[in-house]
Amino acid sequence: MISRGAFTNGGMRFRHSQRGVPSLNTAALPDLIFTVLFFFMIVTTMRQVERKVSYRVPQGTEISKLGHKSSVVYISIGPPAPHLRATMGTKTCIQLNNKLATTDDIVEFINAERARMTPEEAQRMTVSLRIDRNTEMGVVADVKMALRRAKATRVNYSATKKPSPATPKGKGR
Repeated sequence: MISRGAFTNGGMRFRHSQRGVPSLNTAALPDLIFTVLFFFMIVTTMRQVERKVSYRVPQGTEISKLGHKSSVVYISIGPPAPHLRATMGTKTCIQLNNKLATTDDIVEFINAERARMTPEEAQRMTVSLRIDRNTEMGVVADVKMALRRAKATRVNYSATKKPSPATPKGKGR
């Protein structure tokens, strides 16, 4: 005769035991989290560029964000920053990375930036011009000509979004 909860196999009795799901050991979890955090702190680099040119970018209505930030090269054009005005005056300056330059330096700068990029990044390289709204167009035209000589044809002009005009009363949605 076979009793409930047990069965025989050639005279041997086996009992079914109720087994639950084993608990997960979380003792090493904080170590893992801090290791990942430490890894990202080590491999992340922050681009630090000291502003030597002050600029107030113009406002625009058709604004879009730049993609692939690693393939964007920034050129700032405007009057010197307040801490440099005593020595530089108020004449329009061009800043390439961390140094002030002339339009003659742009071709060499673009070629050096292109050489530092991967071939895919160099192919989609975009030059973003941060131009003060009061800069004379002659300086901008000179920079654009230098970019043409460097074969940098993808040019972006930085701007802030222009606030939309207020809707007249009674004409709303």
